[in-house]
Amino acid sequence: MRLLFAGTPTAAVPSLEALIASRHEVVAVLTRPDARVGRGRTLAPSPVKARAVEAGIDVLTPSTLRDDEVVAQIASLGVDAAPVVAYGALIPVPLLDVPTHGWINLHFSVLPAWRGAAPVQRALLAGDEVTGATTFRIEQGLDTGPVFGTLTETIRPRDTSGDLLERLATVGSGLLVSTLDALEDGILSAVEQPTDGVSHAAKIEVEDARVVWTHPAYAVDRRIRACTPAPGAWTTLPDGARLGLGPVTLTDQDVPAGELRVTKREVLVGTATQAVRLGQVTPAGKRPMDAADWARGARLTDGTAIGDGVMLGARADEAEQA
Repeated sequence: MRLLFAGTPTAAVPSLEALIASRHEVVAVLTRPDARVGRGRTLAPSPVKARAVEAGIDVLTPSTLRDDEVVAQIASLGVDAAPVVAYGALIPVPLLDVPTHGWINLHFSVLPAWRGAAPVQRALLAGDEVTGATTFRIEQGLDTGPVFGTLTETIRPRDTSGDLLERLATVGSGLLVSTLDALEDGILSAVEQPTDGVSHAAKIEVEDARVVWTHPAYAVDRRIRACTPAPGAWTTLPDGARLGLGPVTLTDQDVPAGELRVTKREVLVGTATQAVRLGQVTPAGKRPMDAADWARGARLTDGTAIGDGVMLGARADEAEQA
């Protein structure tokens, strides 16, 4: 089949690679426009564009798909199907019926669970033990289209969203190719999604990544892993500065919620249950470093309150003054 591949981030590259190596022909790639990245705000192509250019495939980077000229350009390609992996924008109605077999999305959950922008992160936040990937035909609703195929993947105890997404991107690429193969062979039909088990995966905002130390340790652990690498979990220090947090380790130590226990070798933070051991941390404006090195350089001591502890301490001071 002649294909238009739509995708943008690194997680979409394995699918593009698999399609290039398949029996199908990727005649063009649709991706988001170049964006500014890094501290220097340098303009850079998306990972999908970079791979497509390397492979000699034509690339389309419209700022919107609602322009009549863009619709006409895509229609002129004469594609049989348009596989989609994390493109980053909705496909407007005028384009949905342009490919013969429609737009076929690879979504990183087992639908109808976790419809939306952040299925991997939300699965980790919820403490799911199993997730997976789904291929389905895009329609007007958000991830509501009929399903072609699914696979499942076990969520490991120490998975970050980056770890899990990397595995799903790899195994999902095979599901996408097999879906297209079966469609071309005429042996696959889409099945409507069940009405039970629907959940929604809203985008993880920066505020969602703030760690609340008065939550149980397992919830703190999940939030940090779900927000690693993006948008990055964080807490606040006594001076109000933010501290980025990498994955933590649960301990059997008892430390008051939001307080630090500092030794030469480790930094513990109390939660509503047991304390957690900090791994790597990222002070504002600096590179990631081991928590013990950070605490030593910042001259932090036992009992220092961070995050919710800072706010609780402030409220206590106000109460004493009153």
